[in-house]
Amino acid sequence: MIKRILLILIAISSLKSYSQIIFENGYFIDESNKRIECLIKNVDWRSNPTEFEYKFSDNESAKIANIKTVKEFGINNVSKFIRAKINIDRSSDKMGKMSSERNPAFKEELLFLKVLIEGKASLYQYTDGNLIRYFFKLDDSEINQLVYKQYLYANKIAVNNYFRQQLYLQLKCDEIEKNELKHLSYDKRDLERLFIKYNECTNSNYINHAPHNKKHLFNLAIRPGINYSSLEIQNQWKQTWDTDFENRIGISFGLEAEFILPFHKNKWGLIVESTYRYFKSEQTKETSNVPGGILVSKVDYKSVELPIGVRHYFYLNDKSKLYANISYVFEIQNNSYVRFFEKDNTLLEELEVSSGMNMALGIGYKYNNNYSIEIRYNTSRNIIGSYLSWYSDYRTVSVIFGYSFF
Repeated sequence: MIKRILLILIAISSLKSYSQIIFENGYFIDESNKRIECLIKNVDWRSNPTEFEYKFSDNESAKIANIKTVKEFGINNVSKFIRAKINIDRSSDKMGKMSSERNPAFKEELLFLKVLIEGKASLYQYTDGNLIRYFFKLDDSEINQLVYKQYLYANKIAVNNYFRQQLYLQLKCDEIEKNELKHLSYDKRDLERLFIKYNECTNSNYINHAPHNKKHLFNLAIRPGINYSSLEIQNQWKQTWDTDFENRIGISFGLEAEFILPFHKNKWGLIVESTYRYFKSEQTKETSNVPGGILVSKVDYKSVELPIGVRHYFYLNDKSKLYANISYVFEIQNNSYVRFFEKDNTLLEELEVSSGMNMALGIGYKYNNNYSIEIRYNTSRNIIGSYLSWYSDYRTVSVIFGYSFF
């Protein structure tokens, strides 16, 4: 079964099609200032790119354009990047690499800057991994970095917040008070609000290129399920007590929190779930090793599972998407036991069920970001792992239905 699940996951991950919605309407401006309409591969760049893929129709092969030949490019209603030769400070904010110099260490580089606000006062962003820098331009002046730098002073972290002074000197407006700038954070949202406020205060036309369509970055869903479970128990000293409790169908009920990561077109998410499930079975067999010649084995296994994992989406269209996830499953059991009885119901032995851990693989389909169905395979779990002579193999395949209400 696990091999089948893995094969399905590999098959899904190899999908190439419209399902990824990767090429979207856009444009670029070349060295001769010619604007060229095309389709651009939208990978929702986490870091600012130095190149991009484009083509002129869905049927042709993609070409690559780079920062040496393109002055500007954009994806309609999504993002815009401009090329600029600027001074950038790449000083690290990690303790082991942090500088003791307060002033920025500028170096001239040719970069694509992401346009956030474009107007009389324009705001730009540059991201490279964990490095984030903001730049600004007023009217037709040069683009300059807004200076924010963490550095070491007397073995403590100090901060150079010169960007506040820069903005105080440049963005003169009656509606922008000095106290507002005094507490301004070096943060995308705070800076966007300030630049919008300045452009509106000066009655200037501006364009807000910052994306506002990233919805559903957090989903909360109820997830009832149907489980097809099996349990085998073995004892290395009393092999006649080995019991196959066979397959049983049960139900489960869960609540899942999903945190969508805000890059790569929201295709990756972190999932945390709490699910209640149970397994109950009774088996009888003849054996000469117990009084009466009949061994009755009973299991009553109730648990709360806590899967924590990652999920990846594969878009089919605006409303439909497939997904695959892998989780590490923690478990808390509750008043569970395995008991062995004689024919007359005399208790021979009782085993405590202990909490265990295992992996879970799932593939699913989600519609309209609300309704979902998932097939999940839970790998083997030993539910009586605290006993040296006993071993168990508990497995489950589930069909899980979901409804996101938040």
